[in-house]
Amino acid sequence: MSRRPSDGSPGTRRLLCASFNQDTTSLAVGSKDGYKLFSLSSVDTLDCIHHGNDMSDVYIVERLFSSSLVVVVSRTMPQRMNIYHFKKGTEICNYCYSSNILAVRLNRQRLVVCLEESLYIHNIKDMKLLKSLLSTPTNHKGLCALSINHSNSYLAYPGSSSMGDIIVYDTNSLSHVVEISAHDSPLAALSFNTSGTMLTSASEKGTVIRVFTVPDGLRLFEFRRGMKRYVSISSLSFSADGQYLCASSNTETVHVFKLENHSEESPTWSSYVGKVFSAASTYLPTPVSDMMHQDRAFATVHLNMFGLKNMCALAIIQKLLRLLIASSDGHLYIYNVDPQEGEECVLVKKHRLLEMDEKKPLLAKESIEGQSYAATVAATALATSFVQGYSEDGGARKGEVIPEHELAAGPVSLDDEQEFPPMTSRSGQKSGHTLSFNAFSLFS
Repeated sequence: MSRRPSDGSPGTRRLLCASFNQDTTSLAVGSKDGYKLFSLSSVDTLDCIHHGNDMSDVYIVERLFSSSLVVVVSRTMPQRMNIYHFKKGTEICNYCYSSNILAVRLNRQRLVVCLEESLYIHNIKDMKLLKSLLSTPTNHKGLCALSINHSNSYLAYPGSSSMGDIIVYDTNSLSHVVEISAHDSPLAALSFNTSGTMLTSASEKGTVIRVFTVPDGLRLFEFRRGMKRYVSISSLSFSADGQYLCASSNTETVHVFKLENHSEESPTWSSYVGKVFSAASTYLPTPVSDMMHQDRAFATVHLNMFGLKNMCALAIIQKLLRLLIASSDGHLYIYNVDPQEGEECVLVKKHRLLEMDEKKPLLAKESIEGQSYAATVAATALATSFVQGYSEDGGARKGEVIPEHELAAGPVSLDDEQEFPPMTSRSGQKSGHTLSFNAFSLFS
């Protein structure tokens, strides 16, 4: 099958950004026409729950869980962050910063704004500035990750512009936690698991993905994405139970890795050979030894395109494990992942994200080749026994899915008008410094 390259023709509709919310129950996308929020509760239909068209050229849009709080940044005013209560159609507040905003991350207690050489940590309840991390290493891509767990509210960002060092910072105690020497080349992607106890990273080479413990910073897993070529990894994401990790890049392949300990596996010929290679690796040069200890992908997806940036996530939808891929070509691809066998994932639905009719759900009209949805459900029925709920206090909690509004009673749920009193616009000191949008736009 031939793979189609990215189409840069002027008439092609493209997303400027895409982001899954913290529990992967919704998808936010930004474009020239504003931004949209979609519900991810069903495979067959894609409901547009909100369309914000009062702002154009949106390149950052982040939603707080399933609440009404959404953060938006536009190319027309790249130094200003706007925070909305979208269900009421009101602006909560807006903040201006000294240079262009490259990324925004939020959980139930903290909101972090990333600039090229600084980070700002706000209390999300009243937007009070708690800490300014100034003179951080140059971060052209605005790379940073914030744990969604309110007890382990860690922030990770590059500790060097020339090496793959990671700084982990506690946004609760406002203190430095650990610095991890993760890669030899600069970082390209970072992500925490839902409990904030693991951190995954990839470098600009894109060949190796590593997982570290938090707060210790010890290497836990190492996966090899490929060997033949360097790629640009655009996203890393854990499943809610922390058992799987997906990675997408500008190539046609999306990888799913399984985080499992092989020490208790039953003795087989392959495990015996593995032990022989492991023993032999102690006598080999370090690069070769490292390669022999790296695990390969558990499951893969081969898209019918290359050269496009994609955001990926793993979610339980209708009781089955799904791989979601939001592509800059303006589509959402939904795949089934077999939790037992892995291998090639099955495409079950493709939805358009642009030029939709928001008055009614969109049924994917494209014909999907391969296994039928009913057959795929039957083949992956065992997935229901592996579904684990998410708890911000304890991480994964087996056998139950906790409603979003019950996750945290304290910080923010945005269910009534009194939680965010009217605020006046707040701004910081401005400067004339500007950046190229291509340097920090997710999709260009």
